[in-house]
Amino acid sequence: MERRSLRAARLATFTYFVLNGTLLGMWIVQIPSIEQRVGISHAVLGGFLLLLGAGAFVGMRAAGPAADRLGTRTVVPASAALCSAALVLPGLATGPWTLAGALAVLGFGNGCLDVSMNAHAVEVEKAYGRPVMSAFHATFSVGGVLAALAGAATAGWDWSPAATLGAAAVLGLVVSGCAAPGLLPSRTAPAADAGAGRGVPGTGGAAPARIWLLAVLALLIMLCEGVANDWSVLHLRTVLGASDSAAAFAYGAFAAAMTVGRLLADRVSARFGPAAILRYGAAVAALGLSAAALSPWIPLALAGWGLFGAGLSGCVPQLFSAAGHADDSAAGANVSRVAGLGYLGMLAGPALIGWLTHLVPLNLAFFLPVACCVAAVAAAGVLRPRLSVP
Repeated sequence: MERRSLRAARLATFTYFVLNGTLLGMWIVQIPSIEQRVGISHAVLGGFLLLLGAGAFVGMRAAGPAADRLGTRTVVPASAALCSAALVLPGLATGPWTLAGALAVLGFGNGCLDVSMNAHAVEVEKAYGRPVMSAFHATFSVGGVLAALAGAATAGWDWSPAATLGAAAVLGLVVSGCAAPGLLPSRTAPAADAGAGRGVPGTGGAAPARIWLLAVLALLIMLCEGVANDWSVLHLRTVLGASDSAAAFAYGAFAAAMTVGRLLADRVSARFGPAAILRYGAAVAALGLSAAALSPWIPLALAGWGLFGAGLSGCVPQLFSAAGHADDSAAGANVSRVAGLGYLGMLAGPALIGWLTHLVPLNLAFFLPVACCVAAVAAAGVLRPRLSVP
């Protein structure tokens, strides 16, 4: 393959990761306005966010096999267009039921885009012959930053949620189409491989136990990410008595460390291997969160949350990459299994912490994700290269 075409494919993949982060971020920054517009409580909104997650899970499970059959060159831009078009729906919702339906559709589009772009990222990584997955995941975070800046700007211009999300949807549709030509040519699986990924001996399902172990590890690691997303700020504010502005730095430290870590993880993985990234990364994350949970001082807690993000940063990309590399004919299906179970972990983690706070203080509840990190350390050997049998 020509280097120019490969660079174009990598740039296109970066574009879709940024687009996904931006589209999801645009919805997130509009949540308070939309909640007030449709007149629902925080509790009802929490239930609707589960619909968003359920839609994403269904989309992930649908997009993986579709990418294997039709090729990522077809599915990625179609998923990006669907996610972009669906973004405007929450802004147009006039009541609870229309918002519920809008979030389910948006979640489905987001899930389709998430899995299909990761499946294409695996193809790019194979063509490069070296780790490049973590950098793609880092640019997803860049999209969230762009969404925050855009949301702040449109709020200053007094744009309504419908206008803001509508403009973002139009831009997303344009980007979806413009980036598509740079994607790698589709390599669909032949009919003989139709059983791939379903446990048929000799096909992509020849080692389903390994794929499901990768999926469980993704659940554990993404559970930790979900806890940081939803509870880091509350930890500093309620446990350590930090001001609102100081508490916000807890998530900021986590997110910044995760972004930087993902930008560096590919080089570390190329030198030491993906198993080392997961083993030592999860160990660092466990140490960081333990320090944050037990610290009586705000600066040490902030450092702990930053260390938590740095440790977790490279873990999920290694799991997605391993799933995609396990079998060429079922790469999309395998990525969808790992991403789908991981996404459930991200949704379940904050809820589990909330439940545990009825039994123990919040900082002690954080030892659940610490235990998840320790389990990942123990199971990291699943990422060692598998020797082929002659």
